[in-house]
Amino acid sequence: MSRRRSLEVQFEDRTPRKWCVSLREDVLAGFISQGGTTVHSVFGDGTLFSPLLFGKFFDPSDAFPLWDFESEILLSGLRSSGRCSVDWFATDKEYVLKAELPDSRKNDVQIHVENGKVMEISGLWRQQESNANDWKSRCWWEFGYVRRIELPENSNWRKMETNVIDDCSLEIRIPKNNSDSDVPQAYDESSSKESAIV
Repeated sequence: MSRRRSLEVQFEDRTPRKWCVSLREDVLAGFISQGGTTVHSVFGDGTLFSPLLFGKFFDPSDAFPLWDFESEILLSGLRSSGRCSVDWFATDKEYVLKAELPDSRKNDVQIHVENGKVMEISGLWRQQESNANDWKSRCWWEFGYVRRIELPENSNWRKMETNVIDDCSLEIRIPKNNSDSDVPQAYDESSSKESAIV
């Protein structure tokens, strides 16, 4: 039987200048070529945090409209070669994202929702000496990983369920709004101190 551990979804992250350093394709190539197996398990082909996941280079710290695309089409090349560890799909009732987590520091994964519009999945793959969130405002790939995903307009992000399964995979389920009465209120910073435990 699978072990499921719920993750707390944060609605506030006050890290200054977060993701201000963009990862470029030439920087990634040099970083990967000098990295070991851990670097490849985090940023290699077919992982959620790979800048090459979508068939061409895309900085994972930029928000991507994931659910505007079908995973069968976008990931077909990676799936045919057996190098894909991520999937997403939409049903009539919800949006679903499933992905393997990097081998190291699996318990460090964090989920943030920014202004009700972007979901951010991030964590550390290597320990740093300084402030715990400082890595997000520098060359973040040297310590951590991120994937920022645009939330669909009809997503009920306040009722999002996030789980780590068997300490190796992440599952995120975001209900769809069925009617106008289900539409979440616009994000209000005065109420941002709340966080949902799902």
